[in-house]
Amino acid sequence: MYESIYEQPVAKDAPPPFSLPEWIALAPFEEYLGMHIDEAANGRAVLTMPFRAAHCQGAGLMHGGAIVSLADTALAMAIKSLLPRGTHFATIEMDLKFHAPVRWGMVCAIAEAGERSGRDIAGRVEIVTEEGVKAATFRAIFRVKQGA
Repeated sequence: MYESIYEQPVAKDAPPPFSLPEWIALAPFEEYLGMHIDEAANGRAVLTMPFRAAHCQGAGLMHGGAIVSLADTALAMAIKSLLPRGTHFATIEMDLKFHAPVRWGMVCAIAEAGERSGRDIAGRVEIVTEEGVKAATFRAIFRVKQGA
């Protein structure tokens, strides 16, 4: 969907060179990585991403940055499912613990939004391999824009 803008520079103080087709939708970076939203409702989201050669680190395992991107996006979609359309929010803190390497196949992120404390919403994500092995656990806090 966004392939035609991947190489387009982003200009200072300009609006983004794209618009999301829906409130819960993938942005260009997420699409570029191959993510897919399988479900997003009631504070829960499930996203999948195929392990492609572009996701490899030097030893041929999935790069930690790709795993963090999937986890962060999954939790954002879970949180979006609870917030009114157009609410602005951003990750302000994150932590990821690796349990096992991702070597091949489809990777799944299962996200659950947690309690809201003022403007902050915490959540947790489990990253699971195609074989059902828990590869990582991700926790993050998102902050909703003041006044929202």
